[in-house]
Amino acid sequence: MTEPVLALSGLSKSFGALKVTDGVELDLRPGEIHALIGPNGAGKSSLIKLVAGELTADAGSIRFDGREISDLDQIERARLGLTRTFQVSSLIPEFSARGNVMFAAQARRRSIFGFFRQVSRDRELIDEAMAALDRVGLASRASVRVSELSHGEKRLLEIAMALAMRPRIFLMDEPMAGLGHEGSQKLIGFLDQLRSEAPILLIEHDMDAVFQLADRISVLVAGKIIARGNADEIRNDPEVRTAYLGEDAA
Repeated sequence: MTEPVLALSGLSKSFGALKVTDGVELDLRPGEIHALIGPNGAGKSSLIKLVAGELTADAGSIRFDGREISDLDQIERARLGLTRTFQVSSLIPEFSARGNVMFAAQARRRSIFGFFRQVSRDRELIDEAMAALDRVGLASRASVRVSELSHGEKRLLEIAMALAMRPRIFLMDEPMAGLGHEGSQKLIGFLDQLRSEAPILLIEHDMDAVFQLADRISVLVAGKIIARGNADEIRNDPEVRTAYLGEDAA
């Protein structure tokens, strides 16, 4: 079996009496999309934050490409290739679409010193940003300010920024949120191709998207993984149907 790129073992995090992750075991293998699903408040976003370094685990291990990274901060993990897109858009509204992607690419170079003075003259950075925008279908919107983009365009722009970071893993927190059917289908097609470049740990409430995309699905309820399997196994798991899918297991 292929060695996982990302491996979580016994990962736990509490806020006072609230345990948001409870001994989570999960891995991500090269070329796959591993979806993490569960009801609101299950701890999914907290788990992503633990992996990205926004939160510090109380216990457990996070290994990336065989290396323990629990002691690394968020910036250090991003530089290793752990790149996150957000449930709530985190763009710079005053910048153009191209400017946001250039900012991400510059951050990958380990410095944003002199960004505002120098970046507009950096042809390599401009070309890199335009290539990322073209991949997500936003090249024609490159000069448009983020504040003037639609919600769906902002979600695509976040993915373009992630591409500019040249990730080895994508951590995606509800990329379909707020998209209509057509937008979701386009993004599903793009993510299906993207997995060949870097595996994706995907949090998503759109179950049609999850069942179309995921090689494996883990179900998180109250901070614990209660089931793991492919789409058919998760659909037919009585505990999942009762706890999350809202169906009568009988």
